[in-house]
Order: sequence, then C-alpha cells, then structure tokens
Amino acid sequence: MISLEQLQANFEQRQATGCEYCCQANLNIYDTPSPKALGTQATVGRHLQFLGKTLVNDFVEVRLSEDSYCGWLSVEDLAKLESAATKYQPVTISTTQIQQRLPEVIAFTKAAMKQPNRYVWGGTVAPNYDCSGLMQAAFAASGVWLPRNSYLQDDFTTKIEMESALPGDLIFFATNQKVHHVGLYLGDGHYIHSSGRYTGRNGIAIDKLADEGDEVAKSYYRIFKGVGRVEESYQP
Repeated sequence: MISLEQLQANFEQRQATGCEYCCQANLNIYDTPSPKALGTQATVGRHLQFLGKTLVNDFVEVRLSEDSYCGWLSVEDLAKLESAATKYQPVTISTTQIQQRLPEVIAFTKAAMKQPNRYVWGGTVAPNYDCSGLMQAAFAASGVWLPRNSYLQDDFTTKIEMESALPGDLIFFATNQKVHHVGLYLGDGHYIHSSGRYTGRNGIAIDKLADEGDEVAKSYYRIFKGVGRVEESYQP
C-alpha cells in the first residue's frame, strides 16, 4: 500500500523510473483537483502513473496507462494502489480477432442493461455508465481498448456507411459536428446506449435509429452523425 508520506518522499525517484501502480479497488478519477467533476473511473487491475510532484487540494495528477486518460486522484485513494510488478504492455489484436469478439461485446452491454442502472457522467464501472464508458468497458472486457471519450472513439474508428453497418460497430451522434454521444449497433437499425437523465433514458436502453418511436429515440436520430468500426485496440 502507498501512504501520502511515501508518495512525497519518493516522488522524484518514481518519476525517474517511470514507475506504474496497479489499482486494488475501483477508483474515481476527476477532471479537476476536486471531487466535483468525475472524468472517468479505473477498475481493479488498471495501471496508472503519477504526472506531477505537487499536490493540489489533496489531489495528485495521474495518467491511466491503458487509454492515456489524464486526471486527478484523491490522496485518500493512494492506499488503494500497489506498485505494479511490470509496466502495462498493450496487446496488438488483429481486426479479425476483434470481429470474433464482437458477440461478447454485445452480450456485455445487454447484460449491463438487465442490471438496475442509471446514467453517471464519467462512469465506466458497473452498474452505472456514461455512453462512452459503457462502450469502453464492453470492449475492454473482451481485451480490446478504446479511447475514453465519444469524440476520441469517433476519431479512432474506421468510418463506415450506415448501409454497411454490422453488429458491433459504433454509432455516433453530434451537434454542430461535435460528437458527444455513442452507442453500439445491434443490427436491424437498433443500437444500445447509456443516455442521460434529461435528454435520454437515464441509463442503458435499446433504441431504433429512425424518425419514429418516442421523443427520445427521434431526438437521437436527428443528431446521428455516422458509424465507426473498431479495427484495432488502442495503443497508448
């Protein structure tokens, strides 16, 4: 376990050696050095590195190794870290291997939908996800890493025409061309996604990409941007 005193005493050495730490519990990572803006979450087993030597409001800046997400960790959570025996090594996965794992990815999202859940901005830990957090968690469970946010996932994927979309492709939504929502295509015009309380369903649901159904389904259809196919695992 790591104490604040150990962190402060050995920080320069850790930076010099590029030491990584392994999460022994699910952790919240914030976008600012305060508990007000959850950016993402780190599940048990994920790796991280410290980015700075200075504590700000009892938070320390970190970078998650698997997706390069940078944020702030509370010093109260330092005791939930252990030095990693080895540094994180990304695995190269072929497009064919990813395609073979897509049924598992889809099954993950459907199983998550069956659990009581609600939308949580920054959520990547069951049962409560945000849109891109659900996509990242579903693919990660099958050994495939995506970038953390929806607009980064859009940039990361290969663009596909809607007519050629296959189950397991990502469906992106944008306002003024800025992507801010993502779902997983299931086929036959349907997709599964975690949407917000005020503009969506406050949790995971399946909707049809069509100008029909209730107002939530129609509102997302009106901001549909395009389809992206995951053909590689993210390399930090």
